[in-house]
Amino acid sequence: MKCVAAIQMASGPNIDANLNEAARSINAAAKAGAGLVVLPENFALMANNEIDNVTNAEQDGQGKIQDFLVDQAVKNNVWIVGGTVPILAKSGDKVRAACLVFNNSGERVARYDKIHLFDVELVDTNEHYAESNTVEPGNEVVVIDSPFGRMGIAICYDLRFPELFRALLDKGAEIFVVPSSFTAITGRAHWEVIVRARAIENLSFVIAAAQGGYHVNGRETHGDSMIVDPWGTVLDRLPQGSGFVLANIDEERLASTRRNFPAIEHRKL
Repeated sequence: MKCVAAIQMASGPNIDANLNEAARSINAAAKAGAGLVVLPENFALMANNEIDNVTNAEQDGQGKIQDFLVDQAVKNNVWIVGGTVPILAKSGDKVRAACLVFNNSGERVARYDKIHLFDVELVDTNEHYAESNTVEPGNEVVVIDSPFGRMGIAICYDLRFPELFRALLDKGAEIFVVPSSFTAITGRAHWEVIVRARAIENLSFVIAAAQGGYHVNGRETHGDSMIVDPWGTVLDRLPQGSGFVLANIDEERLASTRRNFPAIEHRKL
C-alpha cells in the first residue's frame, strides 16, 4: 500500500503567502507518511481578477512557483501534483492552466493543461466565470506511470465530462488526481456525487484536492477534499478549512475490485 495526501487551501492573491501555507501542509502530509501530495487548483494564486493570472504567468520550465514545487518535492521526498500553475500560452495574452507533476528527485514527469474551461453564470449567487477570457484550453489527455499506480490527471471542471475519464481509463489509469476549486454553490450540489461517480464507474482511486473557504476576491469555494477508493468509499475527507486528507492506495483492493466486478470489460459502446 502507498500513502497519498490531498491538500486543501483557501488561497488568495499573495503568491508568497500561498506558497508558505502550501509548504507547511506538504511538510505535514509528508511527516504523516504521504509519498504523493496533490495540491488544489490555483494553489499559488487565487487572483483578484482574471488578468492577474496572465500578469503573474510563468514561462514553461522557469519561475517562482515551479521552483517551489521542485524544492518541496526534493525537501520532503515526495511526488507532487502541482495543482495548477499559470503558464504563459504561445499567444502571450492568455495562460494555460497547467498541472505539473514532479517526482521525489524534483524531476518534472508530466504536464497536463486543463481541457474544459469554466464559463458559467450562477444566477442564484450572481457569480460569473469566464475562464476562456484568459485561459487557453489544452487538448492532450495525460496518464503517467508512478510508484502509486498509473495516474490520470484532470482539473476541476473536467470532472463533469466522463468521456475524459474514459479516455484516461483507456490509457491504463488506475488513479485519478483532480486538483479543484469548486464554487460553494456547485460544490454543495454536485462535488461529492461527481467525485465518487468517477471512482465507481472507472473502478479507480480518486484523489481530489480542493480549495475550501472564503477568498480575498470574494469567492467562496466548497472544499471537501477527499480520497475515494474504486468502490466509491470515501477513505478520508476534509469538509472545510486548510489542511490535508490522507489514505492508502491499496493495489490489491484495486485489482480485486476490478476482477470481482468487471464492469470495465462489459462496456459495449
